Amino acid sequence: MPATPAATQDFVPYATAAVDFHRALNVPTGPLVASRPELDCLHEHLLSLHALLDAHAERTTPLLPAEGEHLRAARTRLWQAADHLHAAYHCAPRTGSGEVPDAEACRTRLPEGAPELTLCRRHQDATRLVRRRTTPTDLHSPFTGLVRH
Repeated sequence: MPATPAATQDFVPYATAAVDFHRALNVPTGPLVASRPELDCLHEHLLSLHALLDAHAERTTPLLPAEGEHLRAARTRLWQAADHLHAAYHCAPRTGSGEVPDAEACRTRLPEGAPELTLCRRHQDATRLVRRRTTPTDLHSPFTGLVRH
């Protein structure tokens, strides 16, 4: 039996509260290098939000094109953020050794093996959806072209 809209809407505020709680308790003030596990978790979180906005955008656009276009723009911006997190992950010091990856390996995004490969696989899976739903122009445009309502 599918969940009712009221039941499904209850989880997003909890997820938001959990992220806020994590930030308040786990991110100290002052200089701090984001750890690879933290970047991995943030990447996973953004891709979950991306999938949620994708579902809303695809269902809304046929009914309310203007709202759907705003949801699509938000989805695109989340993808851009996730893509930057993926790049940051590959530039971050390796867990344990503290070794900073070679710049060339970061540019080519060579998989580094498990568990690092998990992030790359997740990113590649999301890339397939992005390629189906978004044009290269949308991905590289700093402006959405949308008119505010």
